[in-house]
Amino acid sequence: MKKHILIALRLSLGCILVFVVIYSLLVTLIAQAAPQQGRGETVTHNGRVIGYRVEGQNFTAAKYFNSRPSAAGYNAAASSGSNKGTGNAAYLQLLQDRIDSFLVHNPGISKEQLPAELITASGSGLDPDLSPAAARVQVKRIAASRKIDEQKLYALINLHTQTPLLGILGPARINVLALNLALDSLQ
Repeated sequence: MKKHILIALRLSLGCILVFVVIYSLLVTLIAQAAPQQGRGETVTHNGRVIGYRVEGQNFTAAKYFNSRPSAAGYNAAASSGSNKGTGNAAYLQLLQDRIDSFLVHNPGISKEQLPAELITASGSGLDPDLSPAAARVQVKRIAASRKIDEQKLYALINLHTQTPLLGILGPARINVLALNLALDSLQ
């Protein structure tokens, strides 16, 4: 028995050394080679940091493109999905409330035109991007709120659409923060 305890202790200490110390140092060293040394890619406007490029922001005002909902309350420290399935009554009610709210604030849009990403949170709860379709469905509301021609907004969406890697790997997407910053500079 003493022999087994010593083996278990050595294995535990070895795992702690590898998975806590060495792995952490390796990840830290790799992060130093990344943009901003792993601290995140900040977005600045007028010399002030206003957000992060890869973290979703909460835009709900009628004059802005709305973000994807967040299960984490747009808090990177609490990044998570909701873990609620399609059989959960509370989750279904939350989705219905989001649909109803969107349709009230975007008259002329039907439930069938509403992309799912505008009512469901991403797995991390912090997705900073929307599909071009999710941006286009909001154009009428924003044009009316800002008194801007819809064609200018469609052109802005096209300008900020990022194509998939090699044209095939992943969907086209638009960073909502960058799109809203460009929207503010239109006027």
